Amino acid sequence: MLETTTLKFLKDLTKNNNKPWFDAHRPQYEIAKADFYALVEKLIPAIAKFDEPIGQLVTKQCVFRINRDVRFSKNKAPYKSNMACYFNQAGKNGLGGGYYLHIEPGKSFAAGGIWVPEPSVLAGIRQEIDYNFADWKRIIENKNFKKTFTEGLRSNESLVRPPKGYDENNPAIEFLKMKSFIVSKPFADSDLQNKNFVTGVAKTFNSMKPLIDFLNMALH
Repeated sequence: MLETTTLKFLKDLTKNNNKPWFDAHRPQYEIAKADFYALVEKLIPAIAKFDEPIGQLVTKQCVFRINRDVRFSKNKAPYKSNMACYFNQAGKNGLGGGYYLHIEPGKSFAAGGIWVPEPSVLAGIRQEIDYNFADWKRIIENKNFKKTFTEGLRSNESLVRPPKGYDENNPAIEFLKMKSFIVSKPFADSDLQNKNFVTGVAKTFNSMKPLIDFLNMALH
C-alpha cells in the first residue's frame, strides 16, 4: 500500500510543477519516493512467484526518474505528475514485453505488453501472431483475461493498410495492423491505500503473463 502523503505530494506537484516549488518541497518528495520504492521492493518478489527472472532485479533498475525530458516537448513542465516502474528481465530499459505500474492520483493503472517496439521486433511479433494465431486467440479470448482487462488489447495506433507481406483477408489482420500491444487495468486511489494492493497488482500482472510470454517469444 501507499501512504496518503505520497498521493498528496503528487497532487500538489501537479498544481506546482516548477523547480522552485520542488526544491522547497524536496523533503516531502524524498518521503514519497521512499514510500514508492518500498512498494516496488515488495512487488519484485511477488512477480517472481510466477515470472522467476524478475526476482533478480533490484528496485532502482525498475523505477523511472520523476524528471521529464523536455528537450523535444512543447510541455516544459520539469517533472512528471506520476511515479512509475517497469518490470522486465533487463529492468526498465528492457526491449521486450514487461509489466508497468503507474501511480497518479485519479489515474493509476497496471499495464503490460510492449509499447511501440522497434521495426524488427514489431515484424517478429506480427510473424508470430500470423504463424500461431490459434495460440494468440486463446490468450486474448481467455475468460479471466477478458474479465481483468475489460478494454481488451490496445495499440497506440494501427495501420490503415495491411503491413507489407500480409493480405487484408488474413484472419489476424486486426492485430497485424497494430503498432503496440497493451492491456491495462485501472486502480482507484482507495485501492492504492489498501493493505492488499501489492497482491492485487501482482494478480493483475499474472493475468497478462501469457500475453507477455507470447510477445517475448517473438524476440527469440
